[in-house]
Amino acid sequence: MSEISKALEECGALQFGEFTLASGAKSGYYINIKKASTNPRVLYLISQLMAERIQTENIRPNRIAGIVLGSIPLAAALSMATGIPYVMVRQEQKDHGTRGMIEGDLNPGDKVLVVEDVITTAGSSMKAISILRESGAVVSELISVVDREGGGKENLAGIGVSLMSLIKGSELVKDKK
Repeated sequence: MSEISKALEECGALQFGEFTLASGAKSGYYINIKKASTNPRVLYLISQLMAERIQTENIRPNRIAGIVLGSIPLAAALSMATGIPYVMVRQEQKDHGTRGMIEGDLNPGDKVLVVEDVITTAGSSMKAISILRESGAVVSELISVVDREGGGKENLAGIGVSLMSLIKGSELVKDKK
């Protein structure tokens, strides 16, 4: 059992039952990453594993992007682990304040690494990538904690973004059901 698999299981992030995912698909398991990202030990582990992965893959972003709400703790932790500033991408425009879709400093041409918690079809990730690109960001990589292997990797590839994950859903649930 991998270190991340063990940590997700121990903190209660891996749950079995009948679940409807954000994509609308039905699943016999659910990964509640909020249980992991609110646990300092597990959040730290995730940030270290992500930092190692982007270093190994020689990815050198100017910014990290987290999508409100789920991946913000992950983006903040990865930012602290790497020293790379992060931005927050909203899914919906606020009706007050600056009404901006992106919070934080983002410059045209910045190379942005998108951080996600769980990828199934990558629908919300693709929406955030579109928002980032409309603001002048260059996005070609996304890193997630879990790839549920629900077509997200292929959907992201279709818009020129490669997906890296710390663990695949099939690896996480192997021998657990």
